[in-house]
Amino acid sequence: MEPTRERVKESTRPYLEAELGFRNHWYPALFTYELEGDEPKAVTMLGEKILIRRVDGRLCAIEDRCAHRRVQLSAKLECYTKDTVTCWYHGFTYSFRDGSLVQVLTDPECPLIGKLRVKSYPIREEQGMIFVFVGDVEPPELADDLAPGFLDPDMAIAGMRRPIVGNWRLATENGFDTTHIYIHRQSGVVTETDAVLPLGFIPQDKHSMEIVEGPSGPTGVIDKLFLNYVPIFQAPIGDVTVSAVLKENGAMVAPEVSCWVPGALKLENFPFEGYYIFEWYVAIDERTHNYFQVLGKRVQSEEERRAHQEKAHVYWKDVLWRGFNDQDLFAREWLEEAYTDGEGWSKERLYKPDMCLVEWRKLASRHNRGIQRRPLRPLDGSPAVK
Repeated sequence: MEPTRERVKESTRPYLEAELGFRNHWYPALFTYELEGDEPKAVTMLGEKILIRRVDGRLCAIEDRCAHRRVQLSAKLECYTKDTVTCWYHGFTYSFRDGSLVQVLTDPECPLIGKLRVKSYPIREEQGMIFVFVGDVEPPELADDLAPGFLDPDMAIAGMRRPIVGNWRLATENGFDTTHIYIHRQSGVVTETDAVLPLGFIPQDKHSMEIVEGPSGPTGVIDKLFLNYVPIFQAPIGDVTVSAVLKENGAMVAPEVSCWVPGALKLENFPFEGYYIFEWYVAIDERTHNYFQVLGKRVQSEEERRAHQEKAHVYWKDVLWRGFNDQDLFAREWLEEAYTDGEGWSKERLYKPDMCLVEWRKLASRHNRGIQRRPLRPLDGSPAVK
């Protein structure tokens, strides 16, 4: 018996409520090259303002708000020492190492010194990327929140980050939607290379997907496109036939795509065999997300690693990250209009190829470690609580 729409909605309710993402997970915050020298860098993740700085080679991350009047420290950065930041408003000064209040310039004998602090965040740097744990519990292993293979020593990565219109869930689903390749049929990746993409894929049954949910390690949905999917290369509309771009010596690409909690995509052998796409969609707020676009490749030497990174930023940045993925951004903006502004979540009518999205929503609802929510704002002016 097929589940009713109501049962499906109930099994995905946590996901539908997670406008700001899932709490108690690791997320990428920056690429290493974005954090120059010891200059602090402000980011917003899941609605939380965070200030990141490198102190004596050690990465530190603290709440980007003064505990006194809650203004944003980065609005006018004042750093009199290499390991502190001073609030521009009243001189409250915090340690980057643990967020503790170490001085108040307008009241050097203030009894709050040593007693007050702002939140500090666990932070890690791997593969040229900086990850921050947004939550309250003891952080799990970073690898538990990443797509498998990303941390492998022979995986060379290069990437870029940009803020994009659209809720993070809509961006994640756009990436994992196997049949959204229809919008890419005229992209440079298809027209300027040997890559062949069909108009779409039709799954044969639920065995087309592998659900990974062990007691530890990454949790995700793997869609094995070449094993249990039928590719569609042409379809009629009356007397007109719409066809994919076919090539005599073309090669089918992307045999497998997967999506991992809390919201990371992995695409194998795309745009060519031996390449890997890793993407993250990190909520800034309910309507925007930071889009991390990463191109990975297996290498055998540092020379190959540098060559891959150079080609990524010289060639693939325009052809793939901009030309190809900009078509995804167009789709996300209109999903935002349909879902956040409209009634997409309640009125969508999914079809068979959307099976992967349903499985992703259910898995993320079962295996997230908490839902990120805006602090409640009492009407009487008392402090906001979560």
